[in-house]
Amino acid sequence: MSDILNKILAVKADEVKAAKKYRDLASLRREVEADSAGRRAIRGFEQSLRRQIALGHAGVIAEVKKASPSKGVLREDFKPANIAESYARHGAACLSVLTDVHFFQGHADYLKQAREACDIPVIRKDFMIDMYQVYEARAMGADAILLIVSALDHGLMAELEACALELGLDVLVEVHDGDELTAALKLRTPLVGINNRNLRTFDVSLQTTIDLLPRIPGEKLVVTESGILAPDDVKRMRDHDVHAFLVGEAFMRAPDPGVELQRLFN
Repeated sequence: MSDILNKILAVKADEVKAAKKYRDLASLRREVEADSAGRRAIRGFEQSLRRQIALGHAGVIAEVKKASPSKGVLREDFKPANIAESYARHGAACLSVLTDVHFFQGHADYLKQAREACDIPVIRKDFMIDMYQVYEARAMGADAILLIVSALDHGLMAELEACALELGLDVLVEVHDGDELTAALKLRTPLVGINNRNLRTFDVSLQTTIDLLPRIPGEKLVVTESGILAPDDVKRMRDHDVHAFLVGEAFMRAPDPGVELQRLFN
């Protein structure tokens, strides 16, 4: 596990502890149960990806991300609602919104603003280590959560997935290598994200996705993450029958993120 991931997980544990003191799980659960059929009715995340792919398009999960630990601020003029509306207008299947405050300058309010600005599903992108965060995700309006294999042991990962599925949320499980893929395939979720960034060196190679493909059952939906920067990258993945993509930095640095999405995928 990389040093930065260790730091993130330590801070995340403190954040969850503080959140529980501010508001206990029972209270959070009551809010979620009370609103199960209300204004935060779930939009199908996996369903939206598969619908786009069935139409012959790429299923794009477009990221709303202000900053990263390695690159710093990616977008000074950061307006989540405007970004989300532009993504939806230019063909995104889903949104990914960073809610980690300390390392990515994200916020729960960014997810709420982005989701209210469009009608496509949203995944809460954060470092999920506790069931409390799954209920938080549902309360803030997320339609899916991310589980990162490198951040979790299998027992906890399975518990978090079970909680999410019980709440009606979809789950995207993220892997970086073959060992992590073995763990991910034990989960029920059909959504398998392959992050092309090496956690130790931070090098990015699309070959990571290609090398892992033969091990993934056909009923799973592979989402390739990181390193999609040009139309040739998209073509390379689609030539290998990978049609779902999570893209962030390439869009965030563009004047209009949605226009850049359309340029990259059309």
